[in-house]
Amino acid sequence: MSNNESWPKTILTGAQMLFVAFGALVLVPLLTGLDPSVALFTAGVGTLVFHGVTKQTVPVFLASSFAFIAPIQGSIASFGVSATMGGLMAAGLVYVAISQAVRLKGTGWLHRLLPPVVVGPVIMVIGLALAPVAVSMATGETSDNIGYGQAIFLSMASLLVTLVLAVFGRGILRLVPIMGGIATGYILALIMGVVDFTPVDNAAWLALPSFTAPSFHWAAILFMIPVAIAPAVEHIGDMVAIGSVTRKNYLEKPGLHRTLLGDGLATTTAALFGGPPNTTYSEVTGAVTLTRAFNPQYMVIAAIIAIILAFVGKLGAFLQTIPGPVMGGIMTLLFGSIAVVGMNTLVRAGQSLTAARNLVVVSLILVFGIGGMQFGGGQFTLQGVSLAALVGITLNWLLPAETEGE
Repeated sequence: MSNNESWPKTILTGAQMLFVAFGALVLVPLLTGLDPSVALFTAGVGTLVFHGVTKQTVPVFLASSFAFIAPIQGSIASFGVSATMGGLMAAGLVYVAISQAVRLKGTGWLHRLLPPVVVGPVIMVIGLALAPVAVSMATGETSDNIGYGQAIFLSMASLLVTLVLAVFGRGILRLVPIMGGIATGYILALIMGVVDFTPVDNAAWLALPSFTAPSFHWAAILFMIPVAIAPAVEHIGDMVAIGSVTRKNYLEKPGLHRTLLGDGLATTTAALFGGPPNTTYSEVTGAVTLTRAFNPQYMVIAAIIAIILAFVGKLGAFLQTIPGPVMGGIMTLLFGSIAVVGMNTLVRAGQSLTAARNLVVVSLILVFGIGGMQFGGGQFTLQGVSLAALVGITLNWLLPAETEGE
């Protein structure tokens, strides 16, 4: 820490970084049925692992990855929480393997294997495959005590506030549109009397998060492994993004192999305790851009605060009282924005999407991924993001490159 910064300022800035990440951090466990307190704990520990590996050089905070929401929901339904954690540990190890391949061979092979025509649509699938989940939560289908009319009112009010803050917000307001939306929806739900406080009353102030140990099943592991591809590619984008903000090349120092290794170990560590996989948070990169808080130490402080909060039992219980429609309204925007990140990947690449080869690759990834196409059955079912990623990689590999002048 530089001498001219006081501890209170460092702690406050760190707390603010956690505040910005908080909405999305707890959103993933709330949507997938995992424990928000465990997610807080594993985000903190994962961030510390990452900064340990990269020697505190990159100002990023790691927390629950959105890319894994649909796969976690599917895997928990099919294999249970413990086996899902085993699959997620394996996904973290895929990162570790990619990081070592990057260390030995550089990044050229990764870009050849996963060019924008594959990565863009796969990221779009991650967002759009979830669209029905968001809508069913927004319309109250997942809530027992909230009717359709109330649900639509709550979800659209939350969405509206989130939109207004995201588009018109200035300064710190611009960084917390999700928190603003959730707070508004929550207050309205309180006024309407649809919030159940029993879990908060029953929870202790201090409590151990309900950790879940992983168990290993082939089916759950094979189900999860391909999902790791998209976030691994996204990770490179995140490193470039934060580097363009701080004017540093993190692919050189600490090196992409180190940041990928840190990310992979953070995900594997999170799964060890029963938390969702970790990824570098773009929201926090946004906060860094706005506040010019480039010191990685702030992220370490944010991580420590997250770990402390994980043991406040009433906080975890309180988060679980947020009504489904409030979350659903905000998810409609979040999942859409994941799809837009994918579109942006395609647009930035500047390739002609109507060229026959690209058209085939993108079309099949989208329809197989979003339409629910599946191959195989029982233990070895390939569907969703994993099928889309494999189809994309295979087609991109087999189809001849476009010749100029088409």
